[in-house]
Order: sequence, then C-alpha cells, then structure tokens
Amino acid sequence: MKRKFPTKLSIFLSRKFPILWQSLQKLGWGLFLLLGIWLIFTTITLVSASSQPVDAFFVIGGSIQRETYVAQQAKQYPHTPILISRGSEDPCIWLIFQREAAELQKVWLEKCANSTFENFYYGIPILDHWGVRKVKLITSPTHLPRAKWLAQILLGSHGIWVEPDIVQERGIPANREHSLKTVLDVTRSLFWAVLSQGIQPQCSDITRLVDVDMSAWEQKGFHCEHQGGLR
Repeated sequence: MKRKFPTKLSIFLSRKFPILWQSLQKLGWGLFLLLGIWLIFTTITLVSASSQPVDAFFVIGGSIQRETYVAQQAKQYPHTPILISRGSEDPCIWLIFQREAAELQKVWLEKCANSTFENFYYGIPILDHWGVRKVKLITSPTHLPRAKWLAQILLGSHGIWVEPDIVQERGIPANREHSLKTVLDVTRSLFWAVLSQGIQPQCSDITRLVDVDMSAWEQKGFHCEHQGGLR
C-alpha cells in the first residue's frame, strides 16, 4: 500500500488541482535541470583544479603536530596561504612558526568552529574569498575517514579539489572517530553542500598569526600540548 500512495496522490492532485500539479511538475523539472547543470559545471571545475598547484593549506585543529607540520610546509611554500581551523592556542602556534623560522604573514587562525563539520562550515567562505581551487587538507589518521569525506563533499561542492595530507600523531589523541558521528556528519554535509551555495556564514573570530599579541599572552598565561615540544 505504501508504494501506491505517491501514485494515488499524484492522480488526485492532477485531477483536483490541474494547474497546481502542472506548476509542481515544471518546478521539479526546473530544479532537476539546475542540479544537473551545477553538477556538470562543478565536475569540470574539479577536474581542471586537480592538475593545478596547491593554492592553500587547510589545517583541521585537534593536534599540535598538524600545526608543526604546516609550519614546516610554510618554509617550503612561503607564498601559499594557511588557514588553521580551531587549532591550538594562538601563542602556541606563534611559537611553532617562530621555532621553524616560517613566515607568519599568510597564516590565519579561525576560532569559531567547535566540530569537524564546523571546520568546513566556517572555512569554506574564507577559502572561497581567497579564490582557492585546490587545497591541501592537513589532518591525522585518527580523524579519518570523516574529515576526508566531509572535505570532498563540502569543498568539492564549491569546486575546490582536496588533497589530503595525513600527519601521524604521538601519544593518545583526544579525538576518536565513531561510526554514528560519521554517518550524521556526512548526511548533514550533503544537505549543506547545496545550501552553502547561497549561504556564507562568517566567523567573527579570525586572527592573523602575525597580529598575535605575545606580550598580552605572556601576562595572561597559556598552555601548549607537550607533544609540541614548547616551553
């Protein structure tokens, strides 16, 4: 009986409300056509971007070792912008880049995200603003496969090709992957991939690494993960 319900409903609507039914059909076909055009355009953009050089580093917070790694990458690619989403405390990242003698000017710290989904939720508008077409996603094995799937869905929907770069962690990581959490995040990412085409959430807490006030942090005090090898 459940399979026949949509058919009966469509027959009822077409007979009782023919004009409404025709309008709904036209709307449905129009949306289907727009979705098809968008998918084709996005696929072409991704294929083209895949062969281009990486034009941004995107670091998912959760381990100070990821920030150490991107600081080392910054020495090799000083002109490539870096976005660190909800990473370690500002002074810890500053000290890492100073220790590695890496450039600070092109590093931005986004501190609005409180989850992996929000890393992309707030990160995409920034990457879009930079005109990024190919990003190197820096995360860790304990953060997979969720971070990679969300990146491919959400960044891919904006025509941004994702190149994962996996950083090994030492010790016992704080983040653990759970199947249910992965399923929920992937599901809402599929919806947000469409909605984010017209909605651009803005993070109100973004800091350039070069603007971090170390004097103020010294007075206030701060703590860094011991794996970072900082004071």
